[in-house]
Amino acid sequence: MFLATRQKEQLVRSQEIATIYGIPNNHLIKIVRHLSRLGYIETVRGRNGGMRLGTSTADINIGRVVRDMEDNFHIVECFNREGNACVISGACRLQGVLSEAMNSFLSVLDKYTLQDLVLNKDQLYALLK
Repeated sequence: MFLATRQKEQLVRSQEIATIYGIPNNHLIKIVRHLSRLGYIETVRGRNGGMRLGTSTADINIGRVVRDMEDNFHIVECFNREGNACVISGACRLQGVLSEAMNSFLSVLDKYTLQDLVLNKDQLYALLK
């Protein structure tokens, strides 16, 4: 969202984002690398380098980003078929309920793009200075 509030050509350094959001820059750099590999952002190395969005805000679907950024959605052990050692898996109904909830969660996110989230771009920009 931060990058979406900036001019398309403007490069932003990770430290600026880390400071504003109060998160460790090292953690942010790992996220930036992943987002860059996926094509969501573009990075430019060097003294005057930084990052910017790699595609249009209208083309960045929030549900897709969440799926791309998560290794898995094994919120409970039984979601992992290969490593499931839960003794009640055969009779437990929680897995079905949690699966339905996860599908609903992702379904809602699928309805939105980054463009939808930054319709108030000027207001966000003012808060992210």
